[in-house]
Amino acid sequence: MNNRRYLMYVLVFFGIHAYAQQIVTPDEAIQLTLAHNYGIKIVNNTVKVAENNTSIFNSGYLPTLTGNAGGTYNLDNTEAEFSNGNTTVLNGAESSRYNASINLNYTLFDGLGRLYNYKRLKEQYQLSELEARETIENTLLQLFSVYYSVAQLSENTATIKETFEISKDRLVRSEYQFDYGQNTKLDVLNAQVDINNDSISIVNTEQQLKNTKRDLNVILGNKLPQDFNVDTTITFLFEIEKEDLWTKTKANNVSLLQAEKNISISSLDVKSNRSQYLPTIGLTGTYGWNRNNNNAAAFVAVSTNTGFSGGINLSWNLFDGGGTLTRVRNAKITLENQQLQKEQILIDLERNFNNSWDDYQNKILIYELQQKNIKTAENNFNRTKEKFKIGQVNSIEFRQAQLNLLNAELSRNQAKYNAKLAELVILQLSGELLNVKI
Repeated sequence: MNNRRYLMYVLVFFGIHAYAQQIVTPDEAIQLTLAHNYGIKIVNNTVKVAENNTSIFNSGYLPTLTGNAGGTYNLDNTEAEFSNGNTTVLNGAESSRYNASINLNYTLFDGLGRLYNYKRLKEQYQLSELEARETIENTLLQLFSVYYSVAQLSENTATIKETFEISKDRLVRSEYQFDYGQNTKLDVLNAQVDINNDSISIVNTEQQLKNTKRDLNVILGNKLPQDFNVDTTITFLFEIEKEDLWTKTKANNVSLLQAEKNISISSLDVKSNRSQYLPTIGLTGTYGWNRNNNNAAAFVAVSTNTGFSGGINLSWNLFDGGGTLTRVRNAKITLENQQLQKEQILIDLERNFNNSWDDYQNKILIYELQQKNIKTAENNFNRTKEKFKIGQVNSIEFRQAQLNLLNAELSRNQAKYNAKLAELVILQLSGELLNVKI
């Protein structure tokens, strides 16, 4: 009777909750991540900064217009001698000057430097978009790594609880058999030990599940309630072909696209530095106002001038000590390094693609084998269970068959999600991660 009371306490502890929990689908997880993940928010702001830099206001093509104004007040002691011999002495003579002007400066030609710089800013903006895409792809891969960990732990928890129910039935059966003298106390004690072990497994797995759900919620911007469920349904893209995927990889891989964009930027840097060999032609214009209030020693008491002046200037740095030549040479070396880096990325990419493809195929095969293994383990357990009921199998053999089935189910769960993650990795390499329904 004490054992039955103990069993009831265990059932109350684990509780079978009948309330409905929110189920977060993969599509919902993606949308929440794109909208609320802080890493993605930061990189999107970086893209906005790069977009602002491509504005006409940052191009150097617009003129500059400045305004200047000033005033001067003088209090002087003056002794003035005129040409006719007269002399005038002024003590505390006051005079003042005021001026205001608007100045226009416009560069007509700068050796095409600003043209190349403006093109560079546009290339830099496109590079920032690729960097943002890379961050989004990596974040989504991290998302599903955690998402599928939650799904796997959810299925593991359900599987272990089923094992616990079997152990519970075995304990009840052992107690009844002991009460009627059909077995020994040892069988009851073995059943109690096994049910304790199953209880510990449930506690550990549920704690892992809670922790992993918290990890998932962080990626989603903490927008979910404390307790939620995920979709454990998995579908694979068996229709994908290796050659087709490799073609897409060479065309759409984000690392390769970034390398090509860096080559374009370095090429523009070479041209921009070369432009410094050419002259700069500028246009200037000024509209000014000046007023002078002179003291009594001056011939003119008050004078006011207004007017416009304009001009054109040419500046040509004929020799700057070799600075421009050095910058051009270094820019060419940087361009060469970018081209070498692209070749290295392509070699690494082909290796990573082939490794990921083989890994995907192997994990799909392992998953299929694990599914077959489940059927064998279930058949073995059901036969052992029937024999256990009629006394042809002892409790140790029954427990071993039970554990074999449990381990087969846990291995199947792990193989299923490992295969899906391997599929996502190869989709990321090919640049298709954001284009397919997961």
